[in-house]
Parts: sequence; structure tokens; C-alpha cells
Amino acid sequence: QVQLQESGPGLVKPSQTPSLTCTVSGGAITASYYYWGWIRQPPGKGLEWMGAIGYAGGTYYSPSLKSRTSISRDTSKNQFTLQLSSVTPEDTAVYYCVRVEVAGPPVWGQGTLVAVSS
Repeated sequence: QVQLQESGPGLVKPSQTPSLTCTVSGGAITASYYYWGWIRQPPGKGLEWMGAIGYAGGTYYSPSLKSRTSISRDTSKNQFTLQLSSVTPEDTAVYYCVRVEVAGPPVWGQGTLVAVSS
């Protein structure tokens, strides 16, 4: 059974570029035909899809965040990483990594809080 676990910096300052990592166990991130994404939820708000990296390494980003978002992967560690540049307090949210596929339900990590504050 695949499991996803996020790790992140917790508290960051405005203008920084934090990195969040999702470590995957129980399944390879290169396995067809899965997509590995990031979703966030600011306090009191709904879920926001940020982007994903596919089994073949292709990346896909939300148009609203594309200029500040980069997703990469380390297949040797079975991890994928989100970088979000020039953060502001509005980027404060719980960040989730998720596995998605066309024909099955998504699998979520437990989420990690990133708070942006000076």
C-alpha cells in the first residue's frame, strides 16, 4: 500500500523559497501511470491544486502559481519536491502531497503546515 509523507520547513520568512519534500513508500514514483502532485489549503479556505509531476517526469502547474512553483523528483530516493518562491503570508497553508491516477482514488499524505511570517 502506497504511503506519502510530507516534510517541510514549518516556519519561513517572507520572500524566501521554501522546499517541501514528499517521500513515497510502497510504490515507485516512476510507475505508470501515476501523477504526483501538491495541493494546499490555507486556513479557513478551500483546497488549491498547485501542480504535479508525472511518472515520466513531465511537470504540470497551476496557471496562477506557475511563475513561482517548481516541482522536481529524485527517483533514487523515491521523493518529489515542491519549491515555492517569493512567499508571502498568503502562502501560509497546510501543504499536501498526493498521488493521482485516472482510474482510481487519490492517495494523500497527512499534510504539513508552512507558515510565512516575519
